[in-house]
Amino acid sequence: MKKMTWISLVAIIAIVSFVAIGCAKPAPAAQAPAAAPAAPAAPVSDGSQDLKISYRLNVAAPDAENYFSFTGNIRYMAAEKDHADETTGASALGSTHLFNAYLYDVEGKATLSSGLRGLFLFGTNPYAQLVTDNLNASKAADGTITVQYAHRGTAYRISTDKSGKLLFPNGAFESRAIGYIVGAGPQVISKDFSTDGTAATINWSKVWDSSVAGGKQVDEKSTAKTGNIVKNIAAADAQYFFDGTLQAALENNVLTINGALTAVHR
Repeated sequence: MKKMTWISLVAIIAIVSFVAIGCAKPAPAAQAPAAAPAAPAAPVSDGSQDLKISYRLNVAAPDAENYFSFTGNIRYMAAEKDHADETTGASALGSTHLFNAYLYDVEGKATLSSGLRGLFLFGTNPYAQLVTDNLNASKAADGTITVQYAHRGTAYRISTDKSGKLLFPNGAFESRAIGYIVGAGPQVISKDFSTDGTAATINWSKVWDSSVAGGKQVDEKSTAKTGNIVKNIAAADAQYFFDGTLQAALENNVLTINGALTAVHR
């Protein structure tokens, strides 16, 4: 009887062990980490001419030949040789508002440099506006053309490459808050950048010197503060941006800009 008991016990243990091993869950196979989702493809220009520009501005004297022309794919949003109206001094053909159709997307986000748009509008304003905003243009020995002006308390600098080309979307377009304006003006400029607080005496070297810190109150009459130098280009979240180049030239104080840009959807 004892012998049978031990045999039975051994058999039972063997059966239980077999069942336990058979029911045990196999260890999960090692899995490779999930691949990161592919980055969306970068927007690509198709080279179409969605915005054509032609511009002339005498930067040194009144000139009836100044003009701003543009045309694009947006119906009715165009102007052929817009200029300053002799009676009102305003844009004769409405470039001031018509060009906004290309400057902003439907959500009001900039598609190109607002400083460049401001430069274009000098072609449709009397020469007095260039003086008020202290607009100046220069051509360096290497061929680089630089235009600077200050409008409503913000300074703008627009620079070409050595061949005179304005590059989009990430060319040399910069701005900096340096003052403020109340109503029709004049502008009040921080004395960090102007000896007497006026636009006429702006020291451009200081304006574009990043070691001159922003964030300072302009004067005791306003809460307006100066800013740091920033890129003045298309908004990063605009629905589209303009790509390509415009050719600039500066000869005998006459600035011209011509070419076509492509709208690239993000």
